[in-house]
Amino acid sequence: MRKEHDFLGELEIPQDVYYGVQTFRALDNFNITGIPISKEPLFIQAFGYVKKAAALANKDCGVLDSKIAEAICFACDELIAGKYVDQFVSDMIQGGAGTSCNMNANEVIANIALEYLGHPKGMYDIVHPNNHVNCSQSTNDAYPTAFRLALYRKMDVYISVLDQLQNAFAAKGNEFANVLKMGRTQLQDAVPMTLGEEFKGWATTIGEDIQRLKEAQRLVCEVNMGATAIGTRINAPEGYPEKCVAYLTQISGIPCTLAEDLIEATSDTGAYVQISGTLKRSAIKISKICNDLRLLSSGPRTGLNEINLPKLQPGSSIMPGKVNPVMPEAVNQTCYYVIGADVTISMAAEAGQLQLNVMEPVIGFSLFTSLTYLSNVLTSLIHKCINGITANEEVSKNMVMNSIGIVTALNPILGYEQCAAIAKEALETGKSVHQIAVVEGNLVTQSKWDEIFSVENLIHPKFINK
Repeated sequence: MRKEHDFLGELEIPQDVYYGVQTFRALDNFNITGIPISKEPLFIQAFGYVKKAAALANKDCGVLDSKIAEAICFACDELIAGKYVDQFVSDMIQGGAGTSCNMNANEVIANIALEYLGHPKGMYDIVHPNNHVNCSQSTNDAYPTAFRLALYRKMDVYISVLDQLQNAFAAKGNEFANVLKMGRTQLQDAVPMTLGEEFKGWATTIGEDIQRLKEAQRLVCEVNMGATAIGTRINAPEGYPEKCVAYLTQISGIPCTLAEDLIEATSDTGAYVQISGTLKRSAIKISKICNDLRLLSSGPRTGLNEINLPKLQPGSSIMPGKVNPVMPEAVNQTCYYVIGADVTISMAAEAGQLQLNVMEPVIGFSLFTSLTYLSNVLTSLIHKCINGITANEEVSKNMVMNSIGIVTALNPILGYEQCAAIAKEALETGKSVHQIAVVEGNLVTQSKWDEIFSVENLIHPKFINK
């Protein structure tokens, strides 16, 4: 054990851990989600970027010894490389506006730096978590900057998954380009279309969300490094904020910019609200698509049965042979979580007071988990569901030709009133539109019927009148 102290007193810390007294207190105080920040390795990497950029800027400004700066940079490079992740034990949700996360990073980096210089952990008179690692910083600029960098990278991952999903739908759109089916509005027969058009429509809507997410992603590139406590730059040397952000861009590869108004930037959570809303939009639209997949695959003998989803597992403990649409169901449930998380983010953003929003940890937790869960479930949806979908072409074609909705194609020839009468008779008697209009009524010739209702014309309709 080693002894460490803060202004609240002294504690014994296990000698083998790299975190210190303030992190130890956070472990005791915040046993909430059971999910430590180590579960977000991109967040740990982002702290490495932030603390390294700060160390280099402080060295340039002459407020940090070059030897200590070198040791801090070494420690940060270790974090950036993915090492020491297990030493980040603070709970994702915590009081203090992220102070425990920031101090967790400061203490780990300080102790790695101490060992790099040949000293034991805890010898903070040489490399101090606050005086050196946190030099010219506050939790209020270091934590949100790390959060934004991690969020940027996690959005990259999600956008990449959406791109794969878009491609999967587009591929099925091409595969099903000539599969005739009935379009439906209000769950009632509408007019014919192709299954390929349905899938291509889903690809298009996913592509729109990719663009909206990229637009929202750019918002987190504006950071408040150098704002320190509330945006007045207190304890930051002249030129530090600009130098720090320049290093941050260089080290991370993310195009960071320094906020013009650091007072405003330190309390503003508008970017998170925008991202969350865009993420919710994406979740709602994807959930709707999965509702459609479940409807189209319903049956197999008493439902629509237009498509077959891959059979992944038995669907019942009592009904033999039943197979459920488990992947779309899993996506639906994940999307409901994301929609709920958006409410959490909205409430947390609104709860900010005066010069700081202390609710940023739950905003981070909500955005991180939403992006992770969606990325995971959509990856499964692509590989375990979308790629394996097949079409029941004859079932779909027969439903089209037996539908009353096809009478719409006769409007240019017979007019709405007469077509409505045909539809009413078909509905009441069970006769087909063909039988009423061609065989019994002689309202349309067989040759004209064949022209209008050829598969080619139903798939690519042309205007045909008398």
